[in-house]
Amino acid sequence: MSKEKLAIDGGTPVISGGIPGGMHGPSVIDQQEIDAVTEVLKSRKLFRFCEDSQVAAFEKEAAELLGVKHTLMVNSGTSALICALTGVGVGPGDEVIVPGYTYISTAAAVVGVGAVPVIAEIDESLGLDPVDVEKKITPYTKAMILVYMQGVPGRIDALVEIARKHNLKIVEDCCQCIGGRYRGRFVGTIGNAGAWSLNYYKVITAGEGGLVFTDEYEVYERSAFASDPAMPMWIRDAGWESEPFSRQCYRPSEMMGAMARIQLSKMPDILGHTRKLKRTFLNELVEPKGYRLQHVDDPDGDCGISAAIIVNDRELAQRYAQALKAEGLGAGTAYNDGFPDRHIYCYWDSILDKNSPHPSGYPWKDPAYKGNVEYTRDMCPRTLAILGRALRFGFNVNMNEEHAHRMAAAINKVDAVLGGS
Repeated sequence: MSKEKLAIDGGTPVISGGIPGGMHGPSVIDQQEIDAVTEVLKSRKLFRFCEDSQVAAFEKEAAELLGVKHTLMVNSGTSALICALTGVGVGPGDEVIVPGYTYISTAAAVVGVGAVPVIAEIDESLGLDPVDVEKKITPYTKAMILVYMQGVPGRIDALVEIARKHNLKIVEDCCQCIGGRYRGRFVGTIGNAGAWSLNYYKVITAGEGGLVFTDEYEVYERSAFASDPAMPMWIRDAGWESEPFSRQCYRPSEMMGAMARIQLSKMPDILGHTRKLKRTFLNELVEPKGYRLQHVDDPDGDCGISAAIIVNDRELAQRYAQALKAEGLGAGTAYNDGFPDRHIYCYWDSILDKNSPHPSGYPWKDPAYKGNVEYTRDMCPRTLAILGRALRFGFNVNMNEEHAHRMAAAINKVDAVLGGS
């Protein structure tokens, strides 16, 4: 394409008026959610185990959508991960592999069940690198957590094969990938258990909240016991097959359940819109010169809420970011000297410093743990290198296809000038 003068050099910006922002679920809140929560308040039935429970109804509707046998609503995505890990049998003495690019909650959930997180590299899928995962497996590895950042499933086939080879459990962290699919199946239904987050920033929201889902009854039962020590007393006719145990309480409220039901019904429209935007964006991009696109195993299953380009080197990525900003498209590398992305392992101080809530140094110094995991802030150099070159762009329900066209045009313009430099 012909080279236009960049806005940073005095040319005319591609985008004027900006790109609409906004979250996904919160942006579609309307009278339906207001009425649903109001009805709960009017009923004064606020307890999760009340008659005609909204939480129970949400669990049933989510199970039907996902095509799974068992679902369990909890009060957050972190709680969902904790319950799922408990469900698959992770505990003191175990190691769990997590990616170096995810929210700290992924690693914190591992610590929360008394196990030790092992941090592995990502690759250009921005998810776990199967090659590094296999290197990080030890005799103490019990499970891995597959995280699908910004709505993009990672290299699931390769990771499932590794798990089978080494007899590892898989928990799928779908907190940022609600409604995503992989080879025709909903993500979260491929491993032993899946987890959603329903907080403010997610595809659908109840303000806070989470969901554990699985086809394995034992995983569900253990997750249920982990979610609420009183559950076996409130649901005495559930046909529990194991002796109950007591953990902490992650019980959700009926207002969460009521709002989640409405949002779940809106999920197809949300994802239909974001997927259309991303397809439009990708179709408008010309053959890149100075970058390549994030690797996506299954583009059709992608939620469509983000796209990433990975520029050829770090310095050039910073120049792209500055030039794109001048064109009206805000962008910044995920890892840089400015405000950090909150989802990179090197900012997980409490994990890297092995800070324990107890003088014993639990879980890293738990007598049950025979391994020796050490952390440093540069321990995953490939992850930092990729994120230092990665520029991410979001799509939301407040945008239209013209915005996606303009975003692609800005990238094409910058790449035409800077891509060969």
